[in-house]
Amino acid sequence: MSARDFLDSIEPHFTTGGKLEKYYGLYEMVDTFLYTPSDVTRGKTHVRDGNDLKRTMTFVVIATFFCIMMAMYNTGYQANLAMEAMGLEKANSWRSIPMMLFGYNPMNPLSNFVHGALYFLPIYIVTLAVGGIWEVLFATVRGHEVNEGFLVSSMLYTLIMPPDMPLWQVALGISFGIVIGKEVFGGTGKNFLNPALTGRAFLFFAYPASISGDSVWVGVDGYTAATPLGLAAQGGLDAVQNAGYGWFQTFMGFMPGSIGETSTLAIIIGAAFLLYTRVASYRIMGGVLIGMIATTVLFNSIGSDSNPMFAFPWYWHLTVGGFAFGMVYMATDPVSAAMTNTGRWIFGALIGVMVVLVRVVNPAFPEGMMLSILFANMFAPVIDYFVVQANVRRRMKRHV
Repeated sequence: MSARDFLDSIEPHFTTGGKLEKYYGLYEMVDTFLYTPSDVTRGKTHVRDGNDLKRTMTFVVIATFFCIMMAMYNTGYQANLAMEAMGLEKANSWRSIPMMLFGYNPMNPLSNFVHGALYFLPIYIVTLAVGGIWEVLFATVRGHEVNEGFLVSSMLYTLIMPPDMPLWQVALGISFGIVIGKEVFGGTGKNFLNPALTGRAFLFFAYPASISGDSVWVGVDGYTAATPLGLAAQGGLDAVQNAGYGWFQTFMGFMPGSIGETSTLAIIIGAAFLLYTRVASYRIMGGVLIGMIATTVLFNSIGSDSNPMFAFPWYWHLTVGGFAFGMVYMATDPVSAAMTNTGRWIFGALIGVMVVLVRVVNPAFPEGMMLSILFANMFAPVIDYFVVQANVRRRMKRHV
């Protein structure tokens, strides 16, 4: 019996009148994950294009492929470098068992990739399991389908975690992001905040020691390594370069940071795919980039004797921290972003301006991208409202 035949045979138990009717959402999730839905539209319809939620979510996951590969490689590379610097031959954790086969040599690509996977996979598995349970629970109670949007939220949430984040905190963060950031507002398509960023923001304020500071960016106990952005907040561009970081190195992603945010090159490849498939809006990406460049140039021209971040160039803002990742994968979330074309430019520009303001004017909090996107999420409906009203007034004047 094929999987299709098996699913068809048990379907009556989950449809209306079946003894497992209330679990139809769970059955539908498995069925539509494996096969194209057989449902057809009845009545008059207007088809805009062939995209659906599943295809859109699949494209976003595919776009993160190079970020995932670089996440595992660079995380292992940074951990191996730390262990080499500390003279350690094995990790003080369960990761030492499989790594006995590969060693902890930062010059060995296979060792770096496998070691990094031992940090990435547990975080992703916990995120997928805990968040998936919440999704199925709410879908079952409401009698709704289980939406594929969580596949994207779980991957993006994993990629913005520090490599040594305690797994129980990972579970707590994704629970907050899914339940408070999305489900309480009605689920996929009705949330006004990005669920992945909402979960990370919760962890940042609830457990700041686990998600900020020099010691959290390399997954080796007792080793501290400041990120280039953290160094910049302390001493500007000179501090970054004196620590041995060049611009090309930060562009490639060989530096401490959140698991999947370090490589601008990998992010650009993902951005190209999202733009080619028209899943992400070039207006939002362009607005974020223009807003960041304009604000950075303004601060560069003003200058400051006491704050070295005023002189930090825009092309460094692009490659350090989570700017590029947030611009491509977080700001373009079609649910929590602005919907109108003009509004998308304004929405993106607001993020670009805000992130530089936070990084430069408030160096005590060097990142800024997370809060900037969440801030813009709250204003997205207002932006769209005024854009629509402006269009209405302009058209009314034509008929006066």
